Amino acid sequence: MDQQTATCGNEGLIPPAPALPNTGTAAALTGGLMCLLSMSSVQFGSALSAPAIAAFGPFGTTWLRLAWAAVLLAIVVRPPVLRYSRAQWRMAGLLGACMAGMTLCFFAAIERIPLGLAVAIDFLGPLAVATFAFGLGWRLVWPLVAGAGVLLLAHDGNGWIGDSTGILFAFGAATGWGLYIILMKKAGSAFEGLQGLSMSLIVAAVVATPFGLVDAPRLTLEGAVTIAGLALLVPLIPYALEMIALRRMSTSSFGILMSLEPALGAIAGFLVLSQPMTALQITGTVLVVAASAGATATGR
Repeated sequence: MDQQTATCGNEGLIPPAPALPNTGTAAALTGGLMCLLSMSSVQFGSALSAPAIAAFGPFGTTWLRLAWAAVLLAIVVRPPVLRYSRAQWRMAGLLGACMAGMTLCFFAAIERIPLGLAVAIDFLGPLAVATFAFGLGWRLVWPLVAGAGVLLLAHDGNGWIGDSTGILFAFGAATGWGLYIILMKKAGSAFEGLQGLSMSLIVAAVVATPFGLVDAPRLTLEGAVTIAGLALLVPLIPYALEMIALRRMSTSSFGILMSLEPALGAIAGFLVLSQPMTALQITGTVLVVAASAGATATGR
């Protein structure tokens, strides 16, 4: 992630960002704040997407979101598409396809199951990466703890919530997120600045197009404008904030902070979508957060 800034190739168009502290306690605090803003943007952006998903379908909403994000970032970054090597195109293709699959699955999941449960299952992907990256052994306890938390989240005290299709979509999103972490790290060293992200979003929008066309008859001009705003909340603003944060804090600290995402998903579901949580479900959220933090902290 130690690449050039997002203004690469845009001299004279975008004023330079104000200098931020890059070392010491101030840097860590700045990075931590950016992580919290990023997670909040993702989860509240997902919750606010519920009306658009209901009106235009999960695939149509995802397709337009990726298309808007790709266009907006390409305008800013202006990637030199004709100068990339075959290896760079391959990397952008893999990452873009992964991003498309991950996003399509996630928004299809939250159409069918509560946001808190979807995010908890989704987080099993990066949790698996964090656990297995440091070998097997006793660290396998963390996925087991997280699995117990997901089971508690899936039960409201009276019965199992959601449907099997939504659960499968959530696991698909988790698989995509785990692969995304691995591929994003490689793409960060293959491209300068945000060029890798820009190219991958373009590929993601293209890959999502056949799925988006299924819901295309439901789309309206007003809906397209609304989804443009949602594209800023997810993924543009979070990705930018996370890249800046990673320049100012260790990956272990970053991972521990990001483990709060399932809890923020539950809070966003409660505040925006009025999805209440029982004491057992709150306990389940705590277990997922603890497992994520534990896997990251013990892998340092």
